[in-house]
Amino acid sequence: MTDGDTGARDDAGPDRSTLLLRGGLAVVLLAAVGATGGWLLAGEDDPSAPPTAAEGLPATSTPAATRSTPGRSAPAAAPRTTAPSRSAGLTVPPLVGEDFTDAREELREKRLGWRLVFGRGTGTTVERTSPEVGTEVQPGRTVTLYVSGPAPAATVPDVVGDDCDDAADELVDEGFYPQYRTGKTGKVSRQDPAGDGAGRWNDQVSIWCGDAPEDDGSPSPTP
Repeated sequence: MTDGDTGARDDAGPDRSTLLLRGGLAVVLLAAVGATGGWLLAGEDDPSAPPTAAEGLPATSTPAATRSTPGRSAPAAAPRTTAPSRSAGLTVPPLVGEDFTDAREELREKRLGWRLVFGRGTGTTVERTSPEVGTEVQPGRTVTLYVSGPAPAATVPDVVGDDCDDAADELVDEGFYPQYRTGKTGKVSRQDPAGDGAGRWNDQVSIWCGDAPEDDGSPSPTP
């Protein structure tokens, strides 16, 4: 009986512990193969590549500088150019050596303004101009005339009763400058100095146009 029992155990094959060990190894191998197969099916060629936004990381926008096409830059803004001024062919006429009254009339005919600067010498001729003779200028430009001698004497015209514009023109024609005290419309009611008074070129003459106030603090006109 003893011999029969021993033979029966040998025929039964490996014991249970050996079978369990082999089965565990098989499960591990199958799990590894399954993981590898799943990764291959997912199309991953580089296991070291970082995950994309779809895999859970927030998407970041590419800076504008890196989105630009290589070798292509934004077009530069065209520089602003200033259109050259038009002088209409107008230049300062050759006035040096002329009497300042004639020089002034020539400037008026060319629609240019004038300014008289008298000197300390003698005579009434123009010594120089500013801008210089031949300089291109715009209509209405003021040309300064430098006169050799002092301002000559002149008689103040009587402009009381004239329209304000007419009175101003007459004063300018005679070498004076009008100084408006009460505006530039209406008739002249007062003037200072009075008409027919003595004066000199470039002197100012005050005029009151329209209804002059009874007392505006200005000096009374010279009788």
